[in-house]
Amino acid sequence: MYTETNEKFTEVYQVASKLFEQQPDWITFFREVLGIDGIVRKAFVDPQELAAFEQSQEFDAIQQMLAKLRIVSGPAPNGDMEPTRVITVRMPKSLHESLRTEAHERKTSMNKLCISKLLQIIDEQYVPADA
Repeated sequence: MYTETNEKFTEVYQVASKLFEQQPDWITFFREVLGIDGIVRKAFVDPQELAAFEQSQEFDAIQQMLAKLRIVSGPAPNGDMEPTRVITVRMPKSLHESLRTEAHERKTSMNKLCISKLLQIIDEQYVPADA
């Protein structure tokens, strides 16, 4: 089982790496690799397998690829433009101020900072369940 899992980690990483070499825009890379219909979710259907992959060096390398593409790629070409969606998040004023300050310190926009934070994996223990 351990060897089979490592092989699957390696296979997913290799597919992501080949796509990365083509220098797609970051949205395409995310969709094809980490999105709902991406290679990661197709390879790791079981939540425990997915969680294990998200703790791997291969997953970390994929996250680094995504971060690099976010730096170098501009908007996707018009023909491949994925529609954007807007969400409203209610948060305490102190959290908003903290995010605004962090964005300023990092010399980035609130939008880019929030997207970066949303792309990170959060341990289940830190996400409260709905009552």
